[in-house]
Amino acid sequence: MSCEIIRLIDHPEIRERAARWFHEKWDVPLEAYIKSMEECSGERKSVPQWYIAIEGNRIIGGLGVIENDFHDRKDLAPNVCAVYVEEDRRCGGVAGALLKGACADMKDRGIDRLYLITGHTSFYERYGWEFLCMVQGDGEPHRTRMYLHRS
Repeated sequence: MSCEIIRLIDHPEIRERAARWFHEKWDVPLEAYIKSMEECSGERKSVPQWYIAIEGNRIIGGLGVIENDFHDRKDLAPNVCAVYVEEDRRCGGVAGALLKGACADMKDRGIDRLYLITGHTSFYERYGWEFLCMVQGDGEPHRTRMYLHRS
C-alpha cells in the first residue's frame, strides 16, 4: 500500500475537496459533509472526525466517525460511517489502514468502542469488528447488521 492515511482535522486545506469526494460516493448532501467536517475542526472534539487515504494528490479512500449513522439505536455510538475505497485501489489494505487509524485515533481521544452498520457479512471481522445486533436504518425497509470494535 503506497498511500498515506491522514486526519482531516490536521489538513483543513482539503476539507472541501474531501467533502465533495464523499458526496460523490454516497449521495449525501455536500452541505452535510461540509458541516460535519467543520465541526471536527473545533476545540479538539472527539466526534465527528474524518480520515482520508491519499495517494499522491488523489483521494483513494475515506471514512468518518459520527455520533449516529442514521439508525434507531442511538445508544450505540459513535459510528464509523461512509467507508469507501476507490474500486481500482480495493484489496490493497486501504480500508484496513483507514479502520486501524480511525480506531487508534478514537482510542487516543478516550473512545474505546466504535460501532458501524453494514450489509457486508465478513469484511469487517478481518479487522477486529464483531457482529453485535440488527438495527433499523432511518427510512430503510429492512434491518441491517451492527458491528462493534473494542480498542
